[in-house]
Amino acid sequence: MRNKVTIVGSGNVGATAAHWIASKELGDVVLIDIVEGVPQGKGLDLLEAMPIEKRDSHVIGTNDYADTANSDIVVITAGIPRKPGMSRDDLLNTNHKIMKDVVSKAVQYSPKCILIIVSNPLDAMAQAAYKMSGLPRERVIGMAGVLDSARFRAFIAEELKVSVENVTAFVLGGHGDTMVPLPRYSTVAGIPITELMDKATVDRLVQRTRDGGAEIVKYLKTGSAYYAPSSAVAEMVEAILKDKKKILPCAAYLEGEYGIKGLYVGVPVKLGSKGIEKIIEIKLTSDEQAALNKSAEAVKELVAVIGV
Repeated sequence: MRNKVTIVGSGNVGATAAHWIASKELGDVVLIDIVEGVPQGKGLDLLEAMPIEKRDSHVIGTNDYADTANSDIVVITAGIPRKPGMSRDDLLNTNHKIMKDVVSKAVQYSPKCILIIVSNPLDAMAQAAYKMSGLPRERVIGMAGVLDSARFRAFIAEELKVSVENVTAFVLGGHGDTMVPLPRYSTVAGIPITELMDKATVDRLVQRTRDGGAEIVKYLKTGSAYYAPSSAVAEMVEAILKDKKKILPCAAYLEGEYGIKGLYVGVPVKLGSKGIEKIIEIKLTSDEQAALNKSAEAVKELVAVIGV
């Protein structure tokens, strides 16, 4: 039987994730949305591209969760972006309501699925989905670190004029201003970037990584990034469906790892067919640990607002 991936939300991130997943032939894709016609139109358009791409991925768009039954992975991108004049708490409460509706329906039809959460505020929404779904923590994963580290890698490669394939980078913590890029663990062909650039350059790239989403929003004026976020989703989907045991930074529910308990925070994990197969604990300096704790506190504030 072929793998089946459901993507909830057919906006830019959801539809582009469907595109990457179908074009990599990772499985059949169901695009679902409450808006009538949009998922159907985008799904059909993608399906019609498959003969050109020489890929046998089947793609449908729907408004009915029955069509999502027995999905191996459900990716949740649904939610509203923050609008001018809207407080962070308003955004939180609105997206929390959407998450409640989406998660219950997704898990009802696909009780064995792995959930990948993309909706913002990411860490709080992952925590909400975990509490609502009743699934084990291994099967509810937040997408943030893959995107943030990809941004860091892109900036490092650009700065040093080297292939992106040579660059690895680690970003921990919450998805937002408090994220923790780790220059000591970020390398070019195995050489730490701290050996290849001065501190001022490293600090500039770290700050640009933190502002990565905002920089794109500023250019676009309306809307936000979607190519890199959806590509990050596809990398996680591939690691799970192909049981690659790939170590990627993801938002995971910590139960004491890194001294943090009962919160979703970005850490390196091993992704395979069971979802999170291991949380990798790396040694942090006191400054790095303090930055991670500060990031966790920011997540704690958000989850307190929605009571999860």
